[in-house]
Amino acid sequence: MKVQVEELSPIEKKLSIEVENARVAEELTRAYSALGKQVKMPGFRQGKVPRRLLEQRYREQVEDEVIQRVMQSAWQQAVREHKVEAVAPPQVTNNSGLKADAPFSFEARVEVKPKVEAKDYQGLPLTRSETKVEDKEVDDRLEQLRQGMARLEPVEGRDTAQMGDFATVDYVATVDDKEFPGSKAEGVTVELAPGELVESNVAALEGAKVGETKEIEYTFPADYRVEDVKGKAARFKFTVKGLKKKVVPELNDEFAKESGEAQTLEELRGKVRTDLETGKRNKAQGEERDALLKALIERNTFEVPRGMVDRTIDNMLENRLRAMARMGMDPRQLNLDFNRLREDLREEAIKEVKGALLIEAIAQKENIQVSDEDVEKKIEELAKEANQAVSVVRKYFKGPEERQGLSLRLREEKTIEFLKGQAKYS
Repeated sequence: MKVQVEELSPIEKKLSIEVENARVAEELTRAYSALGKQVKMPGFRQGKVPRRLLEQRYREQVEDEVIQRVMQSAWQQAVREHKVEAVAPPQVTNNSGLKADAPFSFEARVEVKPKVEAKDYQGLPLTRSETKVEDKEVDDRLEQLRQGMARLEPVEGRDTAQMGDFATVDYVATVDDKEFPGSKAEGVTVELAPGELVESNVAALEGAKVGETKEIEYTFPADYRVEDVKGKAARFKFTVKGLKKKVVPELNDEFAKESGEAQTLEELRGKVRTDLETGKRNKAQGEERDALLKALIERNTFEVPRGMVDRTIDNMLENRLRAMARMGMDPRQLNLDFNRLREDLREEAIKEVKGALLIEAIAQKENIQVSDEDVEKKIEELAKEANQAVSVVRKYFKGPEERQGLSLRLREEKTIEFLKGQAKYS
């Protein structure tokens, strides 16, 4: 097989491939032999149909299949032998077809991984992020936990609604004296608090008694989800069925136990502080990484293949859909415009691809390596973060692809730390 490789650009190559006739003839023989075992013709036993008859009837079909098979195997061999780092399937051109006693030739244009030589990566500008957790932040988070564990209890000793109460109501609403989708409900809980009625805040019920019906006028927001009532004035009739009040637990050891996070309040404070510190540290690391990659990209200009960008967009989109699913949303019911989403992610994906290529180039230049010990240590860290047994997490990274992925992630982390060590902080 003859192969000529031509560089069309830093991200595209053309391979002119010529496959010897003997190899094509062998593939044709194999194809007709397989076909002959399946075809039935009058006057011939199955498997005994002469090849000349098969050629008369099935030549075009067989040659198309052989061409595809020959191009596929020849392409893979050429890429392997000439170390072409293809990042997407090739665009193949074949104008010759199969000819008796002649080599089979075709051309393949393919996007390739660019050779990046990073420069000016020392002394990158970087702002040091604050990771210290103040006592007030711990107190605020504990208060959020208290509010989240609050319960509603029936109001006793009065039947008149006050601000801060939660009222159980039935309601009927109309716009232009007509009902609309969602205009009726029974047993709904609303809060007597400032805010939007569509967010279940109905301050106007203050002073209403249990059993009383009160009319309220309300104008729907211009961007409300129900098309029929966007921006329109409505009249609501609320009937108060009952009153409840929010009871917030005291901040003590019993509260800590009920939270399921600790046995004592002091222990819970410590855990909250640790979680806040971890969150700030992770946020700082992300911000520093983004800043370093932005500065690197500004100092190093090069093209990236569309295939690498598209694959990165695929990964980003998949991660976002998984995040939606974890939050209980079904992406299939959101009428998402995936073409628009992909284009919205393209600039971010280009930055990620360029950043990854620059990090790889710096790691190679600075001989930044990842050992088996580094991988094992990372697995232990991941197990601790996920509160899982090390053996369980290790099984996840048992396969060569998963382990290689973790190794690449570690090399990036090491390279980022190297760049941070060389950076100029402000």
